[in-house]
Amino acid sequence: MLSNDKAIVLFSGGQDSATCLAWALDRFTHVETLGFDYGQRHAIELECRDQLRDSMIQAKPEWGERLGDDHTLDLSVLGQISDTALTREAAIEMNENGLPSTFVPGRNLLFLSFAATLAVRRNARHIVTGVCETDYSGYPDCRDDTIKALQVALNLGMEARFVLHTPLMWLDKAETWQLAERLGGKNLVSTINRDSHSCYMGDRSHNHDWGYGCGTCPACELRARGWSSYVGA
Repeated sequence: MLSNDKAIVLFSGGQDSATCLAWALDRFTHVETLGFDYGQRHAIELECRDQLRDSMIQAKPEWGERLGDDHTLDLSVLGQISDTALTREAAIEMNENGLPSTFVPGRNLLFLSFAATLAVRRNARHIVTGVCETDYSGYPDCRDDTIKALQVALNLGMEARFVLHTPLMWLDKAETWQLAERLGGKNLVSTINRDSHSCYMGDRSHNHDWGYGCGTCPACELRARGWSSYVGA
C-alpha cells in the first residue's frame, strides 16, 4: 500500500510548480520534488530549483521537516525527438494545427508516468502537478480530462491507487499568487517572485516587478499580467 502521507511534486523551478510545492507541504507530512532535464532551451530553470527549495523553507521554516529528497531525471531523449520552440532554436508562434510551437507533444504524459514510477519506489500515493486549464497556452496535456484519464491509466497499468492533484487547474495566474500568499504569506510570494523561473528564453538578466525574464515571450507576458492583477486586487 502506498503511503497516504507522502507526495511527489513535479517541480520545474517555475511559479506554478513552486506554488504546488507549497500546497503539498501544507497538506502532506513528507514531500519530495521531481524535475526533468529534457533538453529544454530554458534549462536555467533547473539551476533555480535548489535555491528555490531552500528559500521556500526559509520563508516558512515549519515546512522544513516535511521537505524530503529532490530528484532530477534525464529525459533528453524527449528533446531529441521533439521539434518545438522549447527544444530547438525556433520561433515561438502558432502552428497550423492551432497549437503553439512551445507545445512539446507527450511531455506531461511522460512526466507523470515517470513520477508514478518514482512514487512506487518512494512509497508515495500522491502526485502533484501544476497544469492548468484556465490560464494556459492551449496545451492538450494540461486539460483536466487528460489528467483524469491518465490517472485511470496509471492506476490500471501499475495496479496502484495514485491520486493526481492539480491544485491550479481552475486558477488564473493572479489567483495562483493569491494561493501562494494564503499558504505562506507575503514572504513566500516574494520568494517565488525572486527565485522561480518562467521565461522560455531562459533570461535571468532582466529583473521586473513580476520576476526575472525577457518580458516578451508568452510565459513572461502571462506571468506579468497575473502579477499586475494580483498586486492591483
